Amino acid sequence: MLFFILLMAPQTEGQSGGGTSMMLIMMVAIFAIMYFLMIRPQQKKQKQHQQMIAALQKGDKVVTAGGIYGVIQGAREKDGVTILKVADNVKIEISSSSIARKVEQE
Repeated sequence: MLFFILLMAPQTEGQSGGGTSMMLIMMVAIFAIMYFLMIRPQQKKQKQHQQMIAALQKGDKVVTAGGIYGVIQGAREKDGVTILKVADNVKIEISSSSIARKVEQE
C-alpha cells in the first residue's frame, strides 16, 4: 500500500524518480535489519522453549515463570496443563507454557 502511495506522489520538476525508489530500498533494508536483529532470534528462542517443554518428563525439577520450584507429577497434554508437586501433599496445576526452565539436578 505504501509503495503505491510513494509512486503516486507528485514530483517536482527538478526531482527524478530516484528519490522514491531510494526511499523504498531504505524501507526494505530497515525491515530486513529488524527481522535479523529482533524477530528471528525471538522465534529461535521460542522454538527452543517449546522443545524444552515437549522433552520434560515426570520427575523433572522445573521453575515456573512466577518463580515456583516444583517437580513434575503429570501432564494433561490435551489441555496444556502440567501438574507440579511443590511440597508434601501439595500439587498445583499450571499452564505448560509457564514453565521457564528445567533445574539441573546436582
